[in-house]
Amino acid sequence: MYPMKATKLLYFIIALTVFGCQNTNSEKTEEKSSQTAYNPISYVKITHPEWTKNATIYQINTRQFTHEGTLQAAEKQIPRLKELGIDIIMLMPIHPIGEKNRKGSLGSPYSVKDYYGVNRELGTLEDLKKFVATAHKHGMYVILDWIANHTAWDNELVTKHPDWYVKDYKGEYMPTAWYDWEDVIDLNFNNPDLRKYMTEALKYWVKEVGVDGYRCDAAGLVPLDFWNNARKELDAIKPVFMLAEWEGRDFHAEAFDMTYAWAWNDAVHKICTGKADVNALYAYYSWNEGYYPQNIFRMTFVSNHDKNSWEGTMWEQFGDGLDAAIVLSVVGEGMPLMYNGQEAGNTKRLAFFEKDTINWKAHYIGELYKELFILMKENTALWNAKWGARMIKVPNSSESEIFSFVRENENDKVFAVFNFSENIQNVTFKETLYYGEYTDYFTKKNISFNEGSILELKPWDYKVYVKSKD
Repeated sequence: MYPMKATKLLYFIIALTVFGCQNTNSEKTEEKSSQTAYNPISYVKITHPEWTKNATIYQINTRQFTHEGTLQAAEKQIPRLKELGIDIIMLMPIHPIGEKNRKGSLGSPYSVKDYYGVNRELGTLEDLKKFVATAHKHGMYVILDWIANHTAWDNELVTKHPDWYVKDYKGEYMPTAWYDWEDVIDLNFNNPDLRKYMTEALKYWVKEVGVDGYRCDAAGLVPLDFWNNARKELDAIKPVFMLAEWEGRDFHAEAFDMTYAWAWNDAVHKICTGKADVNALYAYYSWNEGYYPQNIFRMTFVSNHDKNSWEGTMWEQFGDGLDAAIVLSVVGEGMPLMYNGQEAGNTKRLAFFEKDTINWKAHYIGELYKELFILMKENTALWNAKWGARMIKVPNSSESEIFSFVRENENDKVFAVFNFSENIQNVTFKETLYYGEYTDYFTKKNISFNEGSILELKPWDYKVYVKSKD
């Protein structure tokens, strides 16, 4: 037995030690917690399919794509699209089209009568399966255009599940508010049963047909938590690629790989039509870099089905600046989209509710895209999302008319310059980022840039310089 005083002293030492350890552990826990609170968290929770790292995308309006307007006829064009440099084929809606309140004689593909059916005008379910299989055989991928926000008036859900629809103040079915979409009526995503039905329908085409994802029409008009869950259930089948027809950072966190770069298209359109100068692009890319995470995709384009049919052909939209706009859509950040017919230099607005076949012919626009896609696939600095390099502004002597930047990583470097004006420009550049030995990608001539370099650009001219390999 210890003497009383010694025992008390021992208890005191033990208590002090324990308290000290607890206090130290508490401080370490608080310190660790504090550090955790300030650690950055990856905003993007989804994993992009590896095959998207340097992918391009092509939109097929099946009705207008061929004379026959069928999936069988479109399938025959897959080898040509592969040679063009296309990786992802986006099929406009393949479902039966509603007849009640139909627009035009053929109706809008976005008026869905049956989410589990194939429009007989396009072909059969087997035709679709064969189309997808042929694309896969060529190392390509297929995504379907999906319309979750609304259905046709005569979709079977109207009679089977009237509670799945939004009603107006009179208690009647209603089209999307404020739009002239009289051929469709809105679904109510506050209903859990509707959410389950729509998710199962999305899963069906992935499991039964083998499609690789979706382009989701008017995605922002459907609650984001629906898309977040749908993505999880689709990825459980196989890795998918999801494109939202919308803009906004939140879509990229858990649901979508890519959103539309509508603001990019608008900025370049205004510059090319004299309604803005290059500052419009500075604003876009500032938001693109500051607001959006790097590990996401924005889809850049000079045309799509909406732009072509309702606002004008690529020629109407961009005039003399068209070629420069196309080049920027590929070498700048973003996945480039081609709309069918661009490669043929299509000069007409394709009818939306009627048959209006594309006039196919060889055209320099197709060759321009093909050349650019080759560069994009080979040059790692131009790859998509986390795999590619950020654009870094190169200050120049005429910044309201000349747009210049570098994209560079440890393996590759590209220096691009665009004259977005109708004037001849003799341009000098500031700082040192652009210094180096390059090859003009289009002329194949070697060129060296340093402090005294002056570059002459014709009106609406563009230059893409590729770093010379050591």
